[in-house]
Parts: sequence; C-alpha cells; structure tokens
Amino acid sequence: MTNKRQFIGAAIVLAATLVAGGARAQQKEVTFAYQDMLDPIRTVQDTGALEKATGYKIHWRQFSGGGDVIRAMASGDIQVGEAGSSPIAAAVSQGQDIQLFWILDDIAAAEALVVRNGSGIKTIADLKGKKIATPFVSTSHYSLMVGMKLAGVDPKGVNVLNMRPPEIAAAWERGDIDGAFIWDPVLSRIKGNGKEILTSGDVGKKGYPTFDGLVVNTKWAHENPAFMVELVKLVAGADAQYRDHKAAWTADSPQVKAIAKWSKADAKEIPASMALYKYPTLEEQASAVWLGGGAAKALKSTAEFLKEQGRVQEVKADYSANVTTEWVKKAMGK
Repeated sequence: MTNKRQFIGAAIVLAATLVAGGARAQQKEVTFAYQDMLDPIRTVQDTGALEKATGYKIHWRQFSGGGDVIRAMASGDIQVGEAGSSPIAAAVSQGQDIQLFWILDDIAAAEALVVRNGSGIKTIADLKGKKIATPFVSTSHYSLMVGMKLAGVDPKGVNVLNMRPPEIAAAWERGDIDGAFIWDPVLSRIKGNGKEILTSGDVGKKGYPTFDGLVVNTKWAHENPAFMVELVKLVAGADAQYRDHKAAWTADSPQVKAIAKWSKADAKEIPASMALYKYPTLEEQASAVWLGGGAAKALKSTAEFLKEQGRVQEVKADYSANVTTEWVKKAMGK
C-alpha cells in the first residue's frame, strides 16, 4: 500500500512538473542587451511600452561594450542586442547568424577629430609627424584611418596612439598629444582648447558611415515576427518624438531623465550630446542609405579595416544577407 501511495505521489509530482515546464516553454520571453548609448529607445524601456504591446517578459541586461553583447548573443543568452558597426562587422565576418534590422543612431558629429590650439594643424594633411590619439579598433579609430586615406595622408607618417577616453583626457591636459578622435564626454572637454577638423559624419558622407544598431538572432526573429514589428514601431515612434520635439527634451524632462536612468549619464549633458547624433526615420532606415544597401557596404568596409588591424581573419564578399529591411517594411505596412 505504501509503495502504491508513493508511486501515485511521484506521478502527481511528475505531472505537475511537466505542466509547469510546458507553461514556461509557452511563456513569451526575450533577453535584450543594451548599452549606455544616449538614444530615444531608453524611453521605450522606461515606460514598459514594449512589454505592454507584445505581452512578452523582457529581461533588459546592460553590457559595457558591443563586443560583450555579440559574445553573449553567440552563446545563445541574448536574442536582441545593441552594438556598434565595428562589433557587428566582426560578428558577421566570423559567421554569426545575426541580422542588423535597425539603425539606432548615425554617429554623425558625435565623434570627431579635435586638434590642439597652437599645434599648427589646420587640415588632415598637417597630421604628418603629429601625435593623434584614439581608442584602437573603435568607430573613432575607423573614421580617423579612413579620413586620412581619403585625404591622401599615409597613416604610417602619423604617430597614431592607442588610448582609452580617460587616458586621452589626461594626455590632453598634460599637452602630450596634438589631437584626438574621440566621443563625449572627452570630446566636449578637449574642444575648449582645440579645433574640430573632421567628424565621423564627414567621413560618412563620403561612403563610410559609422553607426550603432539593433541586431537579432535570425532564427529567433522569424519565430517571433509580431514582437519584431512592435519593437520597430515603438523605437521609430520614440525617435520621431525626439526629432519633432527636440527642444522639449531638456535635462529635467521625463524623456531625458529616463535616458539618464538607463544609461547612467548626467542628465545635464544628455541634450547637447544627443544633438550630435542623427536618428534615421522609417523611410531612411529602409532606403539605400541604410538598411537598403548602405549599411551592408559600411559593414564590409569596416570588416576590411578590422582585418588590417588583425581583429578578423576573413572578409565576406557580401554583407547584405546579414542586414534586413523586413521588419522596418512590415512596421510601415508594406
């Protein structure tokens, strides 16, 4: 009798476990990797709008860099993530099955080459023999090297130094460097005693843009199409709110406070920093400038740069298979 009761009890426990497991399997969940980028998408996070629109349980996980996001996606821990064009290009080059489906921001004037007052540098041609600092294998490094190439300046004749942002700030204060290609907050600091002579936007206009984007595991995206469309609609809406009402996004506005909360940036500095970026519209996203062709070309040229730097082994002939307009077009009703 005891054995029979034990058997029945075990069967009940097993059945309950299977039911609970099935419920968990059916529960709609996604892990979204984000960074400290100053983008309107932070307002979507803060309001819980995506959860409300989709019914998904979203695990927002912050990462310190795009490389970390890409590695987490490769392990299967992350389904959707934010990364810059350099780590995206590296991931695609290494065969990772992800797709770029949204341009979070065109870096534009948010990264720039500033040269010290009194350095004698007026143009890119004057960089020869000068000490120019930038974090290696970053989007700033890429823009600097491409900028010199386009100006006909041999990088070997320029003393390009690998420095992290805090190191650049310290070196600038000491007078150890003649210039730096960098982003905020260091960019704003060195502009006080320097002159901007080239931005990422200038390089981008010549066919070599740098950007931050949203990438997704390809298989997961096609298994969750409704989520993808709602995500794009909400991010596009947040970007439009910023573009149309930029003056209202002040340090004490709920939007900027939300960005400060999620990015851990100083609310007072956010409006000026955001003004340096460009946030493409749905139409621009789908156009040949971005997801309709330009982004794939940018990823390829970035991959070629990364190979020169020894960061990737191979460059694919074509990167368009890892860039999609599908979710943007569906969000537009096409």
